[in-house]
Amino acid sequence: MAAGVARRARRRVRDATPAGMRARSAEDWWWDRLAPSGSGYHLLQSDSMLLVLPGSGPARARAHRRAARRAQRLRLPGSRVTAAKARPKSAPASAPAPAPAPQQGPDPGWGDRIPLEILLQIFGLLVAADGPMPFLGRAARVCRRWREAASQPALWHTVTLTPPLAGRPTKGGAKAEKKLLASLERFMPNRFSQLRRLTLIHWKSQVHPVLKLVSESCPRLTFLKLSDCHGVAPTSLTVLARACPQLHSLDIQHSTVESTAVVSFLEEVGPRMRKLWLTCSSQTTAILGALLSSCCPQLQLLEVSTGINRNNTPLQLPVEALQRSCPQLQPGPCSQVLRLLNLVWLPKPSGRAATPGPGFPSLEELCLAGPTCNFVSDEALGRLLHSSPKLRLLDLRGCARITPAGLHDLPCRELEQLYLGLYGMSDRLTLAKEGSPLLTQKWAHTLRELDLSGQGFSEKDLEQALAAFSGTPGGLQPALCSLNLRGTRVTPSTVSSVISSCPGLQFLNLESCRCLPRGLKRAYRGPEDVQRCLEQLLTSPPSPS
Repeated sequence: MAAGVARRARRRVRDATPAGMRARSAEDWWWDRLAPSGSGYHLLQSDSMLLVLPGSGPARARAHRRAARRAQRLRLPGSRVTAAKARPKSAPASAPAPAPAPQQGPDPGWGDRIPLEILLQIFGLLVAADGPMPFLGRAARVCRRWREAASQPALWHTVTLTPPLAGRPTKGGAKAEKKLLASLERFMPNRFSQLRRLTLIHWKSQVHPVLKLVSESCPRLTFLKLSDCHGVAPTSLTVLARACPQLHSLDIQHSTVESTAVVSFLEEVGPRMRKLWLTCSSQTTAILGALLSSCCPQLQLLEVSTGINRNNTPLQLPVEALQRSCPQLQPGPCSQVLRLLNLVWLPKPSGRAATPGPGFPSLEELCLAGPTCNFVSDEALGRLLHSSPKLRLLDLRGCARITPAGLHDLPCRELEQLYLGLYGMSDRLTLAKEGSPLLTQKWAHTLRELDLSGQGFSEKDLEQALAAFSGTPGGLQPALCSLNLRGTRVTPSTVSSVISSCPGLQFLNLESCRCLPRGLKRAYRGPEDVQRCLEQLLTSPPSPS
């Protein structure tokens, strides 16, 4: 009998102890351990972290949390407390009803307590890395504080706008443009007041309303790009040039824009025009005529390309007139760039008694690359670069008429990138077999990238040319990091010598090199891959001549 009473007493104690332990949660333990009462700190809980912050703490008291958990346990079916209350008592006593727990609102979370200045800095880093869209649009739906931060105009300085159904030849594309335009009308006046760069892609029917809205809301715009856009009104660009006094760059490649609209824009912008991108078409002649009339004397970048659809119509460009109309009188922080890409460029004859033009004194980049053989010769290249000592990049891919002697006579002494590759055309041309040492002996100390793919230089000539990288003046290591020898007659000993002499080489293309063993004819990317090529060259047996 006494043993049974003792067992029942021990069972009551054992049953009562876990109930008290279950009333204490992990949150209470961290609260008491990290922010005890009277310490001047409080805990802030989120989904994945606990923050200890100074201050009196939120209004949510531990007693209220414990009361809520206790009430939840009472409502659970099958619990011991519920069963005990369900058993009738012999002498029920009238007890006062417990006071209801105070109503508590939802916790706004830690994101709503971050100061606005800190949020702006965080958002600014994300915008600088990935752009404002779609991040800022999604962040604005988190809470009011994030919406306030995402609406700051300082974050909306570079924007690209593309309709959701762009490229679909149905009525859905026009409806998507109208829907996006309605959204822009709501938030553009407040968010785009500090917009600097705007890109419109695949707009077909609502370009004019968008440009009108931009002219009314974006007074600080400096760059505008229209890619695959149609329906640009003749007055849209002119109104935009008047409303945006800082606008100096226009890119209309692959877009349908009337030449009259572009000419009016250039005349309105005038001396502040700096950069212009065009696509060669029937409208290009009128635009180049406006440039040759000295309407944009401070132009620093001019790029004309054919894009995807190749245009075989030769583009005549008077070199001397371009030099006089777009001079760079004072070498400034921004260099001149001239790119004539993928088109048949025919330099206008200068005549026997024509005086040489002033040239481009601060030109640093000249690109005349094209997929087919063009009409650029040593004489035309000299007319372009006779007064350009600061040239850093020269891209002459496809210019089969350029000779090493003509390049050696150029006034530039610190050329860093030289591209002379001939792609898919060397089989039907008579190429020079000598002269490559003239290039490397002049620029071996500054060249970082060299492209000789498809050239017909002999094995001995290439050996002498690449040997210049092993004898740089002052004992300095060559700066060469990219070398393209695709389709040339380079030998294994020459490749081994240039890899050993250039420790910074990161790209080496040896595809279709007829004098190399079969397993080495590929492109090597990265310094480790280039060193493996050197090991294979040193260990492989010599190939039969």
